[in-house]
Amino acid sequence: MKAVIETGGKQYYVEPGTILYIEKLDVESGKDIVFDKVLMVNGKAGKPYVKGASVTGNVVKHGKNKKIKVYKYNQKKNYHRTQGHRQPYTKVEIKTVNA
Repeated sequence: MKAVIETGGKQYYVEPGTILYIEKLDVESGKDIVFDKVLMVNGKAGKPYVKGASVTGNVVKHGKNKKIKVYKYNQKKNYHRTQGHRQPYTKVEIKTVNA
């Protein structure tokens, strides 16, 4: 079964066995998580969500992405600012899709 879920303000196309890197969730590693905001299951779309559908996943780990550099600059004003940012993520493996 295939589904589209919504989490962290983004939509993901999933099926059992899919590995996702999503916005950080407040769930411990090794625990299961249920996504109940399912937008579509096997081509059947909801309005906006499919009633009774859910997707179960297992939280593999938490981490941070690679560092990005944010550089601000104004010419002729002697203004330079450098800042780094590492976005936290949660790695989730999808187990089942329930319609």
